[in-house]
Amino acid sequence: MRIKNKKGFTLVEIMIVVAIIALLAAIAIPNLLRTRIQANESAAIASLKTIATAEISYNSANGAYIALATLDDDTPPYIDSTLAAGAKQGYAFATTDIAAGTFHCSGVPTTASVTGVRSFCVTEDGVVRAQAAGGAIASRAACTALNPVQ
Repeated sequence: MRIKNKKGFTLVEIMIVVAIIALLAAIAIPNLLRTRIQANESAAIASLKTIATAEISYNSANGAYIALATLDDDTPPYIDSTLAAGAKQGYAFATTDIAAGTFHCSGVPTTASVTGVRSFCVTEDGVVRAQAAGGAIASRAACTALNPVQ
């Protein structure tokens, strides 16, 4: 009787490796998604601070607040064209309630619970506030009623 040396993995060994990889993926993927949402929310807060600074600077120079889309029209621009277009890193930004001496800008996740969970807003006081529900923050009054971001 002749014995052949077979090299390779058995089916059981391959199944064990696949099960271990599946277990590691089940642990890692939700953490990765949470980290991505947190990064998008941090970027949204930073973007709103940039918008508030630009609006306040524009108001100091020109005596009025303006719409987000026109903050990149000056030379040099107050904000970059990507942010002026109203979307950046999974959040959509819009200015409303632009009146004499006031403005309101909100940032809402473009896809709820995927690109972000919370919505954010800022007014002429420069304080970024958050709404846990993630919906639109429709007015300046609604924004000022929210708690500041820590």
